[in-house]
Amino acid sequence: MAAGGGGVAEPFSPAGVPCAFSPQSQAYFALASTDGHLRVWETANNRLHQEYVPSAHLSGTCTCLAWAPARLQAKEGPQRKKRKSEAVGTSNQVDLLALGTAVGSILLYSTVKGELHSKLISGGHDNKVNCIQWHQDNGCLYSCSDDKHIVEWNTQTCKVKCKWKGDNSSVSSLCISPDGKMLLSAGRTIKLWVLETKEVYRHFTGHATPVSSLMFTTIRPPNESQPFDGITGLYFLSGAVHDRLLNVWQVRSENKEKNAVMSFTVTDEPVYIDLTLSENKEEPVKLAVVCRDGQVHLFEHILNGYCKKPLTSNCTIQIATPGKGKKSTPKPIPILAAGFCADKMSLLLVYGSWFQPTIERVALNSKEPHMCLVRDISICWAPKVETAVTKVRTPMMNSEAKVLVPGIPGHHAAIKPAPPQTEEIESKRKLGENEVSIEERLGALDIDTKKEKGNLPQTNSFPVLLTQGLESNDFEMLNKVLQTKNLNLIKRTVLRMPLHAVIPLLQELTKRLQGHPNSAVLMVQWLKCVLTIHASYLSTLPDLVPQLGTLYQLMESRVKTFQKLSHLHGKLILLITQVTASEKTKGPTCPAQKAKLVYEEESSEEESDDEIADKDSDDNWDEDEEEKGSEKDEDVDEEEEEEEEDAEEKGEENGEDRDVASEKELNGDSDLDPENESEEE
Repeated sequence: MAAGGGGVAEPFSPAGVPCAFSPQSQAYFALASTDGHLRVWETANNRLHQEYVPSAHLSGTCTCLAWAPARLQAKEGPQRKKRKSEAVGTSNQVDLLALGTAVGSILLYSTVKGELHSKLISGGHDNKVNCIQWHQDNGCLYSCSDDKHIVEWNTQTCKVKCKWKGDNSSVSSLCISPDGKMLLSAGRTIKLWVLETKEVYRHFTGHATPVSSLMFTTIRPPNESQPFDGITGLYFLSGAVHDRLLNVWQVRSENKEKNAVMSFTVTDEPVYIDLTLSENKEEPVKLAVVCRDGQVHLFEHILNGYCKKPLTSNCTIQIATPGKGKKSTPKPIPILAAGFCADKMSLLLVYGSWFQPTIERVALNSKEPHMCLVRDISICWAPKVETAVTKVRTPMMNSEAKVLVPGIPGHHAAIKPAPPQTEEIESKRKLGENEVSIEERLGALDIDTKKEKGNLPQTNSFPVLLTQGLESNDFEMLNKVLQTKNLNLIKRTVLRMPLHAVIPLLQELTKRLQGHPNSAVLMVQWLKCVLTIHASYLSTLPDLVPQLGTLYQLMESRVKTFQKLSHLHGKLILLITQVTASEKTKGPTCPAQKAKLVYEEESSEEESDDEIADKDSDDNWDEDEEEKGSEKDEDVDEEEEEEEEDAEEKGEENGEDRDVASEKELNGDSDLDPENESEEE
C-alpha cells in the first residue's frame, strides 16, 4: 500500500516539504514550496493569507522553517497589529517566522507586515541549514547545518551569540528541553547539551541514518519521588531518514549510553510529526506521524519504562479521490502535514498539492483502526498531468517554410499536403487487411529524396553547417562553407550563427590564416565580419586575450613588413609616373615618306626653317632632315646647293634649341630634380 500510494499520486508534490502550524491555536499554516515561495494559509477557511518570494529563492531554497513561540510575541505587544481573527482567540498569534535556506542564511519574516523582518547572515553557517528552534523565553534562535556547527543567534541584533561544533558530521536536527536549559542535537549520535556551558550532558546511540526529527514527549518524569532537576526522567522521540521506526529515549541519571526504551513502527519514513505532551504520568502521549507515502499514523501510549516490542499505530488515516465511472479507480491523495487541535480530540489535516493544499479538521474516533476519507479535490489541481502529456499539438507550417533534416547538407523535406494514400493505409489497418508494405509507408511519408550533387547548401543552412562543422571538426564541411566568395552570404551566415560558435570559428580562421596566402584572402573577409558583427559579445569575454593570442601575433608579423612595402610602393609609383610622363612628351614618330610636290614661295632658307620648326619629334630629327634634304635636292637646281647646306646648318642649331626647351618643360612638370632624373634614366 505504501509503495503504491507514493507512485500513483503523480499530480501531487511529494510529502516532506518544510511546513509548520502556528503555535497555540494553529490559525495559520506556513508552507515553503519547492519553487522557493513561502505561502501562509488560514486554517479556518482554507484561504491563502500571504505569499512571499525571497530574493534568492532560486539559489537559496528554503530547507526548514519555525514559528516563534507565542509568549515572545506577547512581550512585543506594541508592534503587533490586531487581526480580524482575534475574536476566535488568536490574540497571542505570533507573527515572526524563521526560514533556513540552502546557502546557510536565515530569514525572519513578519506575517503582520507581510515583508522580511531581518536577515541573519554574518558569522553563521556556510552550508545548508537543517533545523531551526526558537527558545521559549529569551528570544534566541538555534540553528544547525551541514557545516557541523550549531549557532545561537540574538534575533534583536541579528548577530551570532555563540557558535560551536556539534558533531563530526552534519548536524541534522535540534530540540530544546521544556525548561529551556538543555538542547538536543542529532548528527551521527544524539547529544544533550547544557546551554549555559555548551557542554555535552548525555550521549545517545541514535539511528543508522541521519535523524530528521527530535521532540520531547513529557514535561514531568513518571517517578516524582526524587527531586526533579528539569531533565532527568524525561522522554524524547527521534525519527530518522529511511527508517520506519520512531525511537523513544529516556534521560537517565547514570552516565551510560543506553538503547531506546521503546519504538513506534510506521509504514514509511516519517516526514512530519506532531504530538500532545504528557503532563503527568497517567496521561498518555498522543502522536500523529505523517509518512512519505501520504498516510497518517496515530499512536496513544502511556510512557512508563522499557517496552520490548515495537508499538503499532492505533489508527491509520488515508485520503483518496472518488472513483467516478466504471473504469476510473480511486487515487490516493497524499497528506502533507497533521496537527492536533487544542482539544486533543480532533486533527488538522493538510493534503493535496503544495500549490493549493486543502486544510480540513477531522474528529478522531479511537474505535476505528483505519479511516479512509473520500475527497474530490479535482477542482484544486493545477495543471492536469495526463491531459498535458497526451494532447500534443502539431504546429501549422507554411508552404514557403524550409525544413532542415539530417543527412545531405541543404537537403530538406518538402512540406506538402498529406497525400490520399495515408487515408487508404489507415482504412487498411482498421479493416484488418494485409500489412501495408514499406514502399507504401515511404510513399505516405512523402520525403523528397532527390540528391543534387555539386549544389551549394542553401542560405539558411549555412549557419547550421558551420556550427556542425566546428563541433565535429569536419574539414570538408568547413571548406564548403568557408570557401564561399559571396560577401553578402558571409555576412548573413555570421549574423545567424549561435554565439557559442564564435570563438571556435575565430580559432579555425586563425589556423587557416597561417596557411597559403590565397586562402588567407578569403579568411580575412570572414574575420572582418565576425569581429564587426560580434564585437559586443567578444568584449564581454574575460579571457578573450589569451584565446586570440595567436591571431594577434599573426597580425603583427604580417603587418611588420607593411611599412617597408608601402615605402617601396610609393617610390615605384613615382618612377612609373616619371616614365609615362616622358613617353607622352615624345609623341609618335613620322614615317619616312617622299613628298610628291614641294612648293617654294620666296627663299628656300625660310621655308626649311618653318618646316623644321614644326617638327615635334626629338629623337628622329636627323633622319627627317636628311630625308627632306634629299627630297629638296631632287627638286631644286644644282646652283642652289650651297644655300641648302647653309639652311641645314641653321636648322640644326634651331633643332638643338628646341631639344633644350622641351627638356626644361619636362623637368618643370615633374617633381624630380634634373640631376636625379638623368641619373634614374
